[in-house]
Amino acid sequence: MRAGRGTAAAFRHRYGASPLHLLLVLTSFALAVYAGIRLLAGDTLGVIIWFVGAAMVHDLILLPLYSVTDRAAQRLFRGGRDAGETPDRPSVNHLRVPAFVAAVLLLVWWPLIFRQGGRYTADTSLSADGFLARWLLIVAALFLASAVVLVVRTWLRLRPRRRRRRARARARRAAKRGHSEP
Repeated sequence: MRAGRGTAAAFRHRYGASPLHLLLVLTSFALAVYAGIRLLAGDTLGVIIWFVGAAMVHDLILLPLYSVTDRAAQRLFRGGRDAGETPDRPSVNHLRVPAFVAAVLLLVWWPLIFRQGGRYTADTSLSADGFLARWLLIVAALFLASAVVLVVRTWLRLRPRRRRRRARARARRAAKRGHSEP
């Protein structure tokens, strides 16, 4: 039993994680290779052009766009102070997360959101109407839920401070009463 622990510890030291992690990584690579082979079996040139185009659009347009947006959100949460005064606040994540989820949903469903899903009704026998309204409702719910989480986290974080202030105030009142009595 001692040798088993030594082998697992040596593996973890060399690899940096457990053998299960390695198995999961290799399985995900195998699945990605399988999906790539199936994807490239159809229109190989079209798929390659799509991947290169997606990488270029991301690197040249989307990355600068969401970097500038993130900087603006960080400044908003700093309250206009200089960057050297205050470190980044984690509360900006309450804007990042719902915005990211909304952007992914828009990316996946944009043809239907912008009423460009020509064959959707023919293929599914479902109406393509209402996707914009549903997406907007989902986005509103995401930001509302994030705001509620921010308020609760702030309240829980400030609660010990309020208790300490109340305890100090009670101690001061008790001390004043003790000094005023003869």
